[in-house]
Amino acid sequence: MKRIILSMSLLASASIGAFAQERKINFTEYDLPNGLHVILHEDHSTPIVNVSVMYHVGSKNEDPKRTGFAHFFEHLMFEGTDNIGRGEYFKMIQANGGVLNANTSQDRTYYFQTMPSNQEELALWMEAERMLHAKIDSTGIETQRKVVKEEKKQSYDNRPYGHLMEVVFQNAYTKHPYNWMPIGSAQYIDEAKYSEFMDFYKTFYVPNNAVLVIAGDIKPEQTKKWVEKYYGSIPKGTKAIPRPTETEPAMAKAKEVFYYDNVPFPAIILAYHIPKIGSDDVYALEMLNKLLSNGASSRFQKELVDKKQMAVGVGAFNFPLEDPGLSMVFGIAAPNVKYQDLQTAMDAEIEKVKTQPIPATEFKKLQNQVESEFVGSNSKIAGIAENLATNYTYFRNTNLVNTELVKYQKVTAADLTRVANKYLNKDNRLVVYYLPKSMEKK
Repeated sequence: MKRIILSMSLLASASIGAFAQERKINFTEYDLPNGLHVILHEDHSTPIVNVSVMYHVGSKNEDPKRTGFAHFFEHLMFEGTDNIGRGEYFKMIQANGGVLNANTSQDRTYYFQTMPSNQEELALWMEAERMLHAKIDSTGIETQRKVVKEEKKQSYDNRPYGHLMEVVFQNAYTKHPYNWMPIGSAQYIDEAKYSEFMDFYKTFYVPNNAVLVIAGDIKPEQTKKWVEKYYGSIPKGTKAIPRPTETEPAMAKAKEVFYYDNVPFPAIILAYHIPKIGSDDVYALEMLNKLLSNGASSRFQKELVDKKQMAVGVGAFNFPLEDPGLSMVFGIAAPNVKYQDLQTAMDAEIEKVKTQPIPATEFKKLQNQVESEFVGSNSKIAGIAENLATNYTYFRNTNLVNTELVKYQKVTAADLTRVANKYLNKDNRLVVYYLPKSMEKK
């Protein structure tokens, strides 16, 4: 029986690899005269269509004295338009069988809806509406000010370890605008005038700063006609689109920060400076993080949680950023475990990667995980649409959706050892001790 199970497992792994290599995401792309980049992906497997717009604006594009604008606009753009009543945007999509949402990062803002394919034109019209004339007025601004403040309370202020990422980024970056998180400051949003919101909209929410993706059960020639009808007449933005030019200086030595909050157990966060997304070493670092913490058989989980019972939670992940980013390792100490001892144990696991060869069987399993996750990200129309938009926005290389797996496949076990030694060293890291308030010295 074990042999049968093993054979099936090997067959599944082989099938994943073959599928990942052979399946191609077909698409067409073109530009409108106003600068809007359009990507079409035709897939008739299900009668749905995803219409999404990615604007190349995130928190790093904000004025340091007006942080939170990009995230604020994520909310404000749902207020309505000149032809869509206030509060009707969600209702119209949902009434026609669709789902929708949006999110904001340091680098971009993404709006998306998935509809029955017979509602494609409606979705295209609605996205064009808010690109052309979103409802930006005092009523909407005041409404969303309250919404954003409440979100900050729920997601940051009142959630255990809710300020963790804020503390990390505030201290990991001293010069680059990654210094603040997309949630920004409620104080700055309160201080901003109407003219500042309108200026932000006219600067960034323009066709020449956006990519439109239509993916799913579409007829490309008809879709192109609708795109021309609703987007072709939208004026090109006339303002210069500001991009940050600051370069974060390399760390000369380790930095330690103590932060006290209403949390039950101490947490340790190790944040290392790494290259920007798309760099060859970043692919190796992503695989290294999976080796440390992806799944029940990962090294951190087996050694720190299961065997030594020193942590109730562990993790390692890259924070993918358009400019040089961070690789983070964290652990939440188990009851009666000193956080200093947990940090020592975490460092010991990192040191093993630096000094001991990775077994071939372990590395093969890691490769299979990466291939499986890559296939999974392109298994649904919504995932394909976002990958197409992201690859164009960040790299101007839409076809990366088909070729990126090769970058992972080129990574060797020796590369994991190399990047561990190059980046996961103590002179290149911020250490955050996120501790219960009871431990704070009075």
